[in-house]
Amino acid sequence: METNWEKLRPTLFEAIGTTVYLVGVTFVVAGVIGLVLGTALYTTRKGGLLANAPTYFVLNVLVNIVRPIPFIILLAALGPVTLEVVGTTIGSEAALFVMIVAASFGIARIVEQNLVTVDPGVIEAARAVGAGPLRIIVTLIIPEALGPLILGYTFVVISIVDISAMAGTVGGGGLGDFAIVYGYQQFQWQVTLVAVLIIIVGVQGVQFFGNWLARKVLRR
Repeated sequence: METNWEKLRPTLFEAIGTTVYLVGVTFVVAGVIGLVLGTALYTTRKGGLLANAPTYFVLNVLVNIVRPIPFIILLAALGPVTLEVVGTTIGSEAALFVMIVAASFGIARIVEQNLVTVDPGVIEAARAVGAGPLRIIVTLIIPEALGPLILGYTFVVISIVDISAMAGTVGGGGLGDFAIVYGYQQFQWQVTLVAVLIIIVGVQGVQFFGNWLARKVLRR
């Protein structure tokens, strides 16, 4: 059966817009939350600037619990919380809430792992001249790890695109939902292929930009 692109084109553009919205908002919000959580993990660990064993234990356990849960299961598991926060468990906003939760904890671990690579000697030197913890974190630790952090965040964007494809399971829309509903379920393989190609092009663009930006930062 020939694909009616005249009819599907508006739906495709809407799906692209929904995916960009879901991925963009998730990246920005979860990026900030994950940066804060990851920095807290790094600074409260043993030997850290703000070493605090109970705080580190709680944060570490939370990250270890949430991060490995498959997104499709997390959607179901957070149903009651999503209903309380968003007011519904279906639609783009419900999917967005769970995406932010999933991405935040994933980013937190990536941030922590990248901050650990900062030379402790540089931090000790800053402490020796009287710099406070906040100043050290903002002006020294994060800038020192900026290149690896950019690469880590680039990987995160690609992961967010991946989980956004599952937003359709709760009526969230997007390219994943478009590929399944209008392509796979209706045996319209061209539709599925177009959706996949759009995702590939978008991901490659993000990867290229992230690599370029990281190289530029690392050459400073």
